[in-house]
Amino acid sequence: MLHIGSHISSAGGFEAMGRHALLLHADTFGFFTRNPRGSRVKALDLEDMGRLQKLARERHFAQLVAHAPYTLNPCGAKDQVREFAKMAMEEDLRRLDYLPGNYYNFHPGSHVGQGVEAGIQKIADLLNQVLREDQQTTVLLETMAGKGSEVGKTFEELREILDRVHGNHLMGVCLDTCHVWDAGYDIVNHLDQVLDAFDRTIGLARLRAIHLNDSKNPMGSGKDRHAPIGEGYIGFEALSRVTRHPALRDLPFVLETPHQEDQGWAEEIRRLREAWH
Repeated sequence: MLHIGSHISSAGGFEAMGRHALLLHADTFGFFTRNPRGSRVKALDLEDMGRLQKLARERHFAQLVAHAPYTLNPCGAKDQVREFAKMAMEEDLRRLDYLPGNYYNFHPGSHVGQGVEAGIQKIADLLNQVLREDQQTTVLLETMAGKGSEVGKTFEELREILDRVHGNHLMGVCLDTCHVWDAGYDIVNHLDQVLDAFDRTIGLARLRAIHLNDSKNPMGSGKDRHAPIGEGYIGFEALSRVTRHPALRDLPFVLETPHQEDQGWAEEIRRLREAWH
């Protein structure tokens, strides 16, 4: 069965997100742990979180993919930027303990002129501070497009981070199809070779989730601009092959495609389910 859903607003609470997913005929979803462009976080409602857990069990949801805010930069040049990242990640992981067994995805960050090596080391240093042996959530590094000074645009950079994290058994990777395409990985014509490279460099056992997005840009653009499924340079057939690939087909797929109405995501889910076998 294809486990697929979209990114859903957390404004209505946890149970509301689960019911929203069901309306889209989804069996997973992504959500931001706090204001994606800021730092504010809602007070915990443990009863609401419990209702989502019950609903997810009853409807056989795959793992959910929580997302850290875009404002989080673990390798920022300024101390206060890294301190915010540390605070937010620690708090998010404590809160997600009440939704055990799911994923927490984050962008590795931008080195802002310090260089990739310094960025990698600072990301690893922060993870070594925030990861806990008793945490109930697997932390995912997201593959990046290479926009500006982003760290994580190559599989080798992600592997370097993982190698420096003492608790890297608590970690995995989320592959974003738009990002890897924009970073120069040809998932349209050479999906098997891209996955072989991932396996050699990181290991497919580390790959835990997929952000399924088309791209508004040609391969290697480094621009990170998502397009609806089938309306970009990757195309529907190539993205459908991603969902059907034997190494990927059992993972949770989360759409982050630009739509204004639920119908857009519901239609993408319908078409991708119909093409999956």
